Amino acid sequence: MRVLLVAPRVQLPIDTRSSPPLGLAYLAAISERRGDEVRVYDGNVERESLEAVVEAFRPHVVGISANTIQVQSAWRDAALVRARSDAAVVLGGPHPSILPGESLEQHGVDFVVRGEGEETWAELCAAIEGAPRESWPDRVRAIAGLSYRAPEGPCHNPERAPIQDLDRLPFPAYRYFRIERYTNLQPTLDARKGPSYPILTSRGCPYQCSYCCQIGPRRWRARSPENVVAEWRWLVRELGAREIGVLDDSFNIDRERVLRICELLVKEGLNRVPWIMINGMRANLVDEELLRRMREAGCIRTAFGVESGNQRILDEVIGKHLTLEQVRAAFRAARAVGMETIGFFIIGLPGETEETIEDTIRFACELDPLVANFSMAMPFPGTRMHATVMEKGRLLVKDYDDYAFFEGRAAFEMPGLPPELVERKWKEAYRRFYFRPRRILRQLGRWSTYRDLPRVVRVAWRTAFGQGRSGEGERAQPDLLWG
Repeated sequence: MRVLLVAPRVQLPIDTRSSPPLGLAYLAAISERRGDEVRVYDGNVERESLEAVVEAFRPHVVGISANTIQVQSAWRDAALVRARSDAAVVLGGPHPSILPGESLEQHGVDFVVRGEGEETWAELCAAIEGAPRESWPDRVRAIAGLSYRAPEGPCHNPERAPIQDLDRLPFPAYRYFRIERYTNLQPTLDARKGPSYPILTSRGCPYQCSYCCQIGPRRWRARSPENVVAEWRWLVRELGAREIGVLDDSFNIDRERVLRICELLVKEGLNRVPWIMINGMRANLVDEELLRRMREAGCIRTAFGVESGNQRILDEVIGKHLTLEQVRAAFRAARAVGMETIGFFIIGLPGETEETIEDTIRFACELDPLVANFSMAMPFPGTRMHATVMEKGRLLVKDYDDYAFFEGRAAFEMPGLPPELVERKWKEAYRRFYFRPRRILRQLGRWSTYRDLPRVVRVAWRTAFGQGRSGEGERAQPDLLWG
C-alpha cells in the first residue's frame, strides 16, 4: 500500500526552530514495518506542491498530523487530497484528538486517530487495505482510538490504552525526510553544525497544569535507558547527528533512569555530541549531582517551565506543584555545573493582576537564564484554562490560525485583566529582561549575535516595540517549541 504522511505548512511570523516532525517519523516507521511504500511531505520544507506529490505518488492512504495552529491548514490539505485522489484521509495529532467530530465535518476527512497513533494507525491501514470505501465503517468498528464517518453519522470508538512498552516501537524513520533542509534545534542560539535530530525518551506527564492539553491519560511512561541509548547511538553513528534535542515533557520524573542514560552515553563515547533539553525539566526534581552527570554526558543546555514568579498563581491558577525556592535552587545548580538555561514564563494567566505579572518579570530577571521565553497565556481547547475562559471571560481569537504563541496580542480577556494590560506587560517583560546592561554585555560575547545580527535586531525591535492591539504591525515570534 502507498502511504503519504503530511505535516501541514504553518505560517509563522518569523523563522522558528525546524526539525523533522517526530510523530510522522514514528508513523513512517510503523508503515515501513508493515511493508508499505512510504512518502513524507513536510509542507514547511518542501519545494514541490502537495498537489504534485499526490498526483505523482497516487497514495492509497494519507495521514495528516496537526496541532491547534496547524489544524486549519490540515483541513485545507485534506480537501486538496480529496480533490485529486480517492485515498483514505486520516487526521491525527493533539487538536483532532481533542475535537474529533470537528475534523470529521471537514471535506475530505474520513478518519481521526485519537491519542497515541502508532497502534491505531497500523490496525486502520490493515483494515482498509484493498477494501472498497463503502465497506470501511464495518471494517473499523473494533479499532480503539478511532473516529470515522459512517452512514449513521460520526462514530467514535472507545479510547485506546496508552502504549506501556515503548521499547517495542521502531526507531523513527528519518530516511523519508529531507534532513538537509531543517535547521538546528535552536537556531537563535546555535550555529548550524550538521544534522540535528529530536529524541523522545518518555511519554506523558503525571502533572495537571491548567495550560497544558494532554491527549491521553496523565500517565508517565518511559523507555528503558538501554533502548534510549541504542537510538542515540544510531542517530550519532549511522545518521551522523551533530546535535540531539530531548523532547520529553517530563524527562526527569525517574532520577535513576536519567543517571543510567548519562552513564551509558559516557561509556559509549556518545557524550562528544552535544544535546539539549527542548521542553524542559521539572525544577523540583533536579539537583546539582543530576545536572553534573547530564553535563558530563554531553548536555549543554536545559530548560525549566517556571511560568510565574508569584506563588499564588503557581498554586491556585496553574496547579504547578512547584515553589519559587525550588526554581531558584534549580537555576543555581545548573549554573554551578556550567550548564546553560532557558526559562519559560507565561504572561496574563486567568486570575492574574498587574502585580502578579510584575512578580514574574522581576523573577525572570533574578533567575537570569540565557534565554527567557515570555508567552502570553493561550487557552488551547481541552485545557482547564480554556474551560475557565469560556466560563468567566471571553475569547478574542477568531480562528485556530491565531492560536500561536508570541503573536503580540492577548487571546482572551477576563474580569480585571484587560488584553491591553497583558500586551503591554508582555512587551515590557522582553524589554526589561533583554535590555539590561548586564544582559547586553553577555549577548555581545556570543558569536551567534554577530552571525545573525540583522535577525537579532529585527526580533528584538518587533518584540519590544512592535504594535499591539492598536494596530497590525509586524508580529514577533521567538523560537517556538514543537509539541
